[in-house]
Amino acid sequence: NGPMTSQHHFHTPASSRAQIQARSRARSRRKALALGLTVTAMGAMALAAAAALLAPGDAHAQAAPSTAGWPNKPVRIVVPFAPGGTTDILARAMAPELSRAFGQQFIVDNRAGAGGNVGAEVVAKSPADGYTLLMGTVGTHGINRALYAKLPYDPIKDFAPITLVAAVPNVMVMNPDKAKALGVTNVQEFIKAAKANPGKLNMASSGNGTSIHLAGELFKSMTGTFMLHLPYRGSGPALMDMVAGNADVMFDNLPSSMAQIKAGKLVALAVTSSQRSTALPDVPTVEQAGGPALKGYEASSWFGLLAPAGTPADIVNRIQQETAKALASPAVKERLMAQGAIPGGNTPAEFARHIDNEHQKWAGVVKASGAKVD
Repeated sequence: NGPMTSQHHFHTPASSRAQIQARSRARSRRKALALGLTVTAMGAMALAAAAALLAPGDAHAQAAPSTAGWPNKPVRIVVPFAPGGTTDILARAMAPELSRAFGQQFIVDNRAGAGGNVGAEVVAKSPADGYTLLMGTVGTHGINRALYAKLPYDPIKDFAPITLVAAVPNVMVMNPDKAKALGVTNVQEFIKAAKANPGKLNMASSGNGTSIHLAGELFKSMTGTFMLHLPYRGSGPALMDMVAGNADVMFDNLPSSMAQIKAGKLVALAVTSSQRSTALPDVPTVEQAGGPALKGYEASSWFGLLAPAGTPADIVNRIQQETAKALASPAVKERLMAQGAIPGGNTPAEFARHIDNEHQKWAGVVKASGAKVD
């Protein structure tokens, strides 16, 4: 309570009045000091409460993620295909580089199925805290919107693009024994064999809607040929059947087929890019090898890192910078280029524009091919 105001009128000696005033001033000073301490304590408590709200791992971290301590636990890179394919190869090339850069483990988590949609959905629905990333592809973020009647995620609204990791040509490969039996040594001979055996040849892919699938569909629509499509859960299992002779042709991403081509277990007829690959300089492009029917044919792939929408820009930018740094290092650059991949490293804004352009391009290819997946 404040000092009492007296309503009684007794006389107080001057000396006593001075003592009373001194005591009153001392009380006021003590109250002011106590109030100051209380305010300071309350401020400290408020700051502590704010820090607790933002602390990584707290129940509120998803609502207001802190970037200061990131990463303070392992980060997961979801690969939406089985091990052994190019998406997996690139994720495993980047994981140790990012682990070194950030001092925390970056772990590859394969979530295959539905042409990459299963893994993409996992990331789309993960907390936007920087601890779950996607190695996205031209399929998950360029093709599937046009190909699938319904997607379990929105490739634009549900993701924050980080950076393009690599651009990759596809390669038209055959089992050597199959090629020999059909008398095929080049693309034009393959077209003749396919037309002579309608519906008897099959075409393996890493799944519906992948660039491997669509490169084949584009080839079929431009040449008027038909091959039965065999979708797998990734390039790894598809290549096993190609080498075993259970599948006839595949338009695989070059890095995942490179070892089998070098070992003579697969024969490369052409690359699907507009220019030859420095990794296979003697192999022509589909356009060069295919004659007039395949003029303008081009079906390259790409792979890039994305985070769930709402991931703090600071985290996105740090991952982009370290990824670009790793991709520019001679060791990583040479390793990827030897496998036929062209290293990326662009900014989040540039990657977002690339995704948009690719969707428009592939929507046209999907429409022209007539391919559709329910």
